[in-house]
Amino acid sequence: MTTPFSHSKTEFYLTTATECPYLPGRQERKIFSFLGGPDAQMINSALSKRGFRRSQNILYLPACEMCNACRPVRVKADEYQPSRSRKKILKRNHDVTRIIKPAKATAEQFSVLRAYLDSRHKDGGMSDMTVLDYTSMVEQTAVETSLIEYWLDHGTEEAKLIGCSLTDHLDDGLSMVYSFFDPDYKRRSLGTLMILDHIEMVKEFSLPHLYLGYWVRGSRKMSYKADFQPAEILTSRGWRQMLPSELNPPMRRPAADS
Repeated sequence: MTTPFSHSKTEFYLTTATECPYLPGRQERKIFSFLGGPDAQMINSALSKRGFRRSQNILYLPACEMCNACRPVRVKADEYQPSRSRKKILKRNHDVTRIIKPAKATAEQFSVLRAYLDSRHKDGGMSDMTVLDYTSMVEQTAVETSLIEYWLDHGTEEAKLIGCSLTDHLDDGLSMVYSFFDPDYKRRSLGTLMILDHIEMVKEFSLPHLYLGYWVRGSRKMSYKADFQPAEILTSRGWRQMLPSELNPPMRRPAADS
């Protein structure tokens, strides 16, 4: 933690050890707290700066014994400049429209989510998610949250929802809680597109940071979060710029669209 959190009404708990979903042969534990009440928005912003993530009305932080591979990462949006390849992705998706909506689940969103999970994460922890589970994930929130929808040919009879992100509004930026996209549009690199667009939204809101969750060194499926530079990771001494050695780990990294 960078500084002590002084909110006297916030209580924290520690989970038992379970199998780590990112690094084989390791165990994970988490510190967590329930999020609610009139101070929920302030608490979410404050603890996000200290590395916590939100899942419905719970805030959690990895607290593993003998391992600190999970590092909170945030993009410095005001300094970010897309590379030539990223500009091509933006150009390729010129016909995609961003729509910001309240945190209300819809059948169209769940249809895209189901296709995404069935195609990309068949063995993941969310593989058996039902429409009721999805509704709870979206609507059980005590903080300012939006659903950022991405539509192809919006405003026409052929309009189609192809991507979505559940996104929290913080006092210093945005936090992408969970995002998903239609796997039939692989060529559009929709995972990367949504991150690029969120960086642009942070700039539009005149805020400094986009929080991407945890970058896990040694985990191939989480390594794409190092691809949006300049970015910072949280250490025991506070936030610092990612090092060159951290940007090129000895593995082939998947894109955000994997």
